[in-house]
Amino acid sequence: MDDLDGEIIGILRTDGRISFSALGAAVGLSTNAAAARVRKLEASGVIVGYRAVLADDSPLGPLGLEAFIDVRLRADADSETFLLAALAEPEVRDAAHVTGPYDYLLHVWVSDTTHLNELLHRLKSQAGAGQTQTRLALRPPATARE
Repeated sequence: MDDLDGEIIGILRTDGRISFSALGAAVGLSTNAAAARVRKLEASGVIVGYRAVLADDSPLGPLGLEAFIDVRLRADADSETFLLAALAEPEVRDAAHVTGPYDYLLHVWVSDTTHLNELLHRLKSQAGAGQTQTRLALRPPATARE
């Protein structure tokens, strides 16, 4: 898996029904090359399926919690490996490599503090996060305000 596969996965997590043509255009590949990449991800078990998520079934519930997590990597952690692992988490909406005392800023939506705690544990135990600082947004997500 490379950076392009991570980008494809991120797009598919947002829109699992995107056409191969649109996916290819979004990542700079031809339709056939995008389709081949997706099929390879499916065959290798990285992508195991697609599904419809109904509002009542969503783990985020109708609103959930919006949070921002500052992440400092462990000294032995690889930045690209962390990024791919973080973006593979369904709660992670975006990840930015940043300057300053932290390495990454994650934008996440979780259903509740229990799920936030589970995400933080996975980031530390499996992805290479050494230290985190979490801030909760004190407003509903933009889509809920309308």
